[in-house]
Amino acid sequence: MLSVGDPYKVLQVDPEAEPEVIRAAYRALALKYHPDVSTGSQDRMAALNQAWGILRDPERRAAHDQAQAEAKRKPASPPPVVSYEMRAPTPASPPARPPGAPAGSVLDFGRYAGWSLAQIAASDPEYLEWLARTRIGRPFQGEINALLVKCAAGAADAAAFAAASATDRRPRQHRRN
Repeated sequence: MLSVGDPYKVLQVDPEAEPEVIRAAYRALALKYHPDVSTGSQDRMAALNQAWGILRDPERRAAHDQAQAEAKRKPASPPPVVSYEMRAPTPASPPARPPGAPAGSVLDFGRYAGWSLAQIAASDPEYLEWLARTRIGRPFQGEINALLVKCAAGAADAAAFAAASATDRRPRQHRRN
């Protein structure tokens, strides 16, 4: 059996409507949507019959109205909390620095507090690029630029090595004569 959501909406009547109004609405819609008529539909007629079955009986109508009133009184579950905040991962501790390596300036703010700029360059160069563009990073701009140039040179060397090794692995094509 089909489930009717709201019989008042199916019969297109007000919930406060008199039984005569509901009966007239049912008859008019039944004539319009009867399966024997060109505009008819079996599914629509079944929904009309089910709604009429609920609303024509005063006891069933009262039970339906009471259930609707209780459903409105119940507190709705709160909507899920959606946050569009993009939290950056907080590193646990700075990576180990080789002995004798220059440390550079150490940050005392942000997610990399306690890290040197060289350590940040090794693990997150994008953060240094961002820091160079901000007001708080201006005192470190010279050091950051030097570290980014080193990182870019290292990345270019790595890319050149990868390209060279990729060309060695290409399958050779043979020509037919």
